Amino acid sequence: MGVTAHVYEPRGAGRALETLAAWTLGILWLLPLVYAVWTAFHPAEFSTRFVPSAPLTLANFAKAWNAAPFARYFVNTVALVTMVLAAQLVLVTLAAYAFARYRFPGENVLFALVLVQLMIMPDVLIVENYRTMSALGIKDTILSIGLPYMASAFGIFLLRQTFKQVPKELDEAARVEGCSALQTLWKVYVPLARPTYLAYALVSVSYHWNNFLWPLIITESVESRPVTVGLQVFASTDQGIDWSIITAATLLTSGPLLVAFLLFQRQFVQSFMRAGIK
Repeated sequence: MGVTAHVYEPRGAGRALETLAAWTLGILWLLPLVYAVWTAFHPAEFSTRFVPSAPLTLANFAKAWNAAPFARYFVNTVALVTMVLAAQLVLVTLAAYAFARYRFPGENVLFALVLVQLMIMPDVLIVENYRTMSALGIKDTILSIGLPYMASAFGIFLLRQTFKQVPKELDEAARVEGCSALQTLWKVYVPLARPTYLAYALVSVSYHWNNFLWPLIITESVESRPVTVGLQVFASTDQGIDWSIITAATLLTSGPLLVAFLLFQRQFVQSFMRAGIK
């Protein structure tokens, strides 16, 4: 005789309360974005008051674009996230494959050290990273921004868990066919882990696109600053704060990621769901 498991399902008032709470949280999360959009597309005199008949304008974006070399900032940011992601994918793939399929002395200790890195905030290492970049003579370069992040403990952990789900029979079949270890990795493991790679790539690009503190400290010139550091030009209070221009600059900075999410949100969600750790 089987035992039937009962799954709790909210009904009546409970379900209505959950729906209300979800809508409330969603609206609270959306309010800053709504304010930014409203202020960026309207003249400065309407930045603190809502008037439905207020005229629309793109002048704020033009002023923000001309106030700083955003074209250069965007080029630097794209180069940065591309360089970091490419290096991360290579390093975390090799490390995760080694931890998932090979047995060697000190394996558990080494993997424990990788997990310990997950508990260390990058900001704690800023001073030592600065000293290292200065010693290498690469301070104030795009390479100096990305170098400390090229080995990702999170990426190693995520891909290791994914590789461990691959049946060993596929690994053995590839070896029987004459594939080397790297060929097996490329032809068997990498294709099966594509959802995980996509999910990790989204996290990496989003983080390094929005990273501010470390790029602010290690860069000194326009030639190496990303867009987030470029926004600091609007933080000066010498000439007063124009919220219309600030919000326009903010949308210019976050716009590419926001548009990408709106266009590919279904793929984003599916990638994270399929990349879930079992």
